[in-house]
This record gives sequence, structure tokens and C-alpha cells, in this order.
Amino acid sequence: MSGPDAIACVDGVAFWSPRLPGWDTASPVLAGAVEAPAGAVRRPAPALLPPTERRRAPDAVALAIEVAARACESAAMPPAELASVFATTHGDLAITDYMCANLLDAPLHTSPTRFHNSVHNAAAGYWCIAVGCHAPYTTVSVAGYSFGAGLLEALTQVATSAKPVLFVAYDTEASGPLASLVSSSGLVGAALVLAPRRGGATVADLHWSVSREKPPRATGSSQRNANLVSGNAMASCLPLFEALALRRGGVTLPAGPSLALRLEIR
Repeated sequence: MSGPDAIACVDGVAFWSPRLPGWDTASPVLAGAVEAPAGAVRRPAPALLPPTERRRAPDAVALAIEVAARACESAAMPPAELASVFATTHGDLAITDYMCANLLDAPLHTSPTRFHNSVHNAAAGYWCIAVGCHAPYTTVSVAGYSFGAGLLEALTQVATSAKPVLFVAYDTEASGPLASLVSSSGLVGAALVLAPRRGGATVADLHWSVSREKPPRATGSSQRNANLVSGNAMASCLPLFEALALRRGGVTLPAGPSLALRLEIR
């Protein structure tokens, strides 16, 4: 059972992975027009952060801020004015691994900096401080449904507030003993600026609806690019960004154990 379609406009798009470091690189690859570059970039270097902070920022923070900034730039919208939704399956797994090991071996020597970077909303907090944003932010984690659930939250906020919303999704690589419990490799970050009405920067109209059913795994127009993000916990974002690269297509995303988010790019 599903409700009527709602519409949001995609005004800004950003994507980052080691093989596709930026939407300008990713878009033609995801559309099938060119092959992916052979090389890989280890991690993003967000210009929004001062050099010292940029070097010290954990991977999750650097990744989230990079795609958030690029999406706002793409939409030509001031980031300080946008409410935001951040979605991550695991947060920063390397820091979680450090915290667990340190609490076992040397709890009194825990790094205060790493401790404050271990909280789930660290990336959202860094973002708001970096851009001077006082608009509300939401952080979402719903295990393997995190991308769909976070996008649904962002779309709902657009529909209810009639204001643009920044949506940011990211996950990093598992390390240490945690890697045997949760599966995630590499870095994947993606961001959208969603607006209630068309503007000069609108990339596409996004028609969406929600149905109460056991959803399949994320499905979309093609899985030919899956190897570029395979293994990362945020890989379920790929079908939507393929459709955005093609400017057409239908996508179904799992947003919960019995919740499917249906999207159509027009």
C-alpha cells in the first residue's frame, strides 16, 4: 500500500569515492559514457576546513564536509541557511575501533579529540561550525536502511517546511576486530540539496512515494558500476545517483524493515 506521489526538486548533487572523487568525474561514469579513472584518491581534502583541521579531521568528517560543500556549491545556495539531514550506517569505524581498544588497554589515556569525534553527530557538528549554520540538523542511522531512511527524512522535511534541505550520506572503512562484525570498505559520500520548487539550478524533479512492504535491496537502472563502491555500507546510494547522472529512471530504496521509498527522476 502506498500514498500519492510527492515532488521535490534536486538543486545540487555531490558524490565522492576513491575511484570517483567528485560529481564531475562520477556523473559520466555512472551514466555509462566513459570508463572510471584507473587511479584512486585516498580521501577528500575539503577546502572548507583550515589546513590544520583538514589534516586532523577523521575520514568521516572530511568526507561528509566535502560532499556537503560541493552540493551547496552546485545548488548555488548559502550553506549557512540550510537545514540538514546526515545519514551514516556506522559513523567513523576507525575511531570506534580506537575507542574500544583504548578503553580495554589504556582507558585513562583516551584522546579527548578522538572521543569527541566518536559521537554520531560529529560530522554534522563540524559542518554547522564550519559554515556558521544555525538551522536545525538531524542525524540518522538505521543499519542497512540508513541511506533510504535519511533521504526519506530529508524529503519529508522539504514537504512539511516548504524549504530547501541538505541531505548528506557517508560511510567509511571498518578496521580492527569491528571489521569481522560489520562490513564496510573504502569511502563513499553523497549529498543532495532538495528544494520544494524548481529554481535556476534544478537538475531534476524527484517524484517520491512510500509503501508499507518488505523492500528489496536497493534497485535502480543498472548495477554496472557496483564494483566502484562495492563493500561500502553506503553502496545503496548508487542506483539513485546513476539515475541522476542519466536524468531519468526509477529507483526503489529500502528505508526500513517494512518500508520502501520509491523514486522517479523526471
